[in-house]
Amino acid sequence: MQRACAAALLHHGESIIHHPGHSNDDRAAIELIQQMGATVSVEADKLVITSTGVHPKGNEVNCGESGLGIRMFAPVISLSDQEITIKGEGSLLKRPMDFFDEVLPQLGVAISSNNGRLPLKVKGPLQPTDIEIDGSLSSQFLTGLLMAYSAAGAGGVSIRVNDLKSRPYVDLTLDVMEKFGFDVPENKNYQSFYFHRSTTRTAEYNLAASTSLRTYIVEGDWSGGAFLLVAGAITGKIVIEGLDVTSMQADKAILTALEQTGAILSIQSNRIEIGPPLRALKPFHFDATECPDLFPPLVALASYCDGKSVIEGTKRLMHKESSRGITLQEEFAKMGVGIDLQDNLMIIEGGSGVKGNHVHSRHDHRIAMACATAAIKADGETIIEEAQAVNKSYPDFYADIIKLGVSVTCQSVSIGK
Repeated sequence: MQRACAAALLHHGESIIHHPGHSNDDRAAIELIQQMGATVSVEADKLVITSTGVHPKGNEVNCGESGLGIRMFAPVISLSDQEITIKGEGSLLKRPMDFFDEVLPQLGVAISSNNGRLPLKVKGPLQPTDIEIDGSLSSQFLTGLLMAYSAAGAGGVSIRVNDLKSRPYVDLTLDVMEKFGFDVPENKNYQSFYFHRSTTRTAEYNLAASTSLRTYIVEGDWSGGAFLLVAGAITGKIVIEGLDVTSMQADKAILTALEQTGAILSIQSNRIEIGPPLRALKPFHFDATECPDLFPPLVALASYCDGKSVIEGTKRLMHKESSRGITLQEEFAKMGVGIDLQDNLMIIEGGSGVKGNHVHSRHDHRIAMACATAAIKADGETIIEEAQAVNKSYPDFYADIIKLGVSVTCQSVSIGK
């Protein structure tokens, strides 16, 4: 959804986005592209966006609490020759942005930050050139550069990437770019992305583009759907519709872990049935390096597996909405689940029962959903403080688990069998 908004801003012409989300991150993206010059009309279950590129209406934008939003839109905003202040909220204010301090000046962009934190001030226009970047922290920085390079008419230049993580998210970015008619760079084994266009966009090109129409359908979200799938594996057979098993989304890999546990799975093109096995769920070993957002639902799943489950990739959890490795360890300890962190491994001791208790989301949407998912079959009531954190990515989460027969009362949020 957020990638489609960025692409619609950069696309010269009209774009229609079907099934748009309404989470806080989605709303922040819509607000931002409007501030950058796009016209957005909400019609039933679609957005109609008209744009002629980046033409700021003011000198300030706000990315809300969206990590993808700031990392993707900063290079896009830098296409403008106006000085723009980029702000954020909540946990985003604590997340490192030194990447831009190092990279954007190489592209002709003047930038100042708050010691590597928000707010950022940028002034372009961004000039594509050969650069080398570190991809170990997040692929989201690369996403913004790929879009900005293409929109600037990059040609004969490369973005070289060291140690790129979360490669499926880059595939998703390139797919969105292609669907919106961008010049998509050649992907050289995720180590380099080469732009072939030899000249900048011509007046004839822009005239043709201005009359074009792009239609994009937002997929069901595997990141949110993972919690529902885990709920089904833990508690009883459920049916989930709207998750595309051919999707490029990284979090589709939750199916691999579920298969290891012995959960009963029936997978069709747009419909998944899932339920617990006849006997206990088996422990699993899963590498989440390329899909770190799966750690929270995987911990909820491992809590009910009979033995020790191992998840690799904990180094990817340092700069999320919370320090998720430690947060998961501390909050699940309150529910009687032991978690051991060893170097790049998380070891979860399951099978001894999950106890309802008073927990805190730490203002992290995925921690709130993980605790709620584990609480569905816990012994006793669970109270989740700051439970509204789910609004960041999945505002309908509690309504959806209520459909599954879960008792939820909203004060903080209290969940019981």
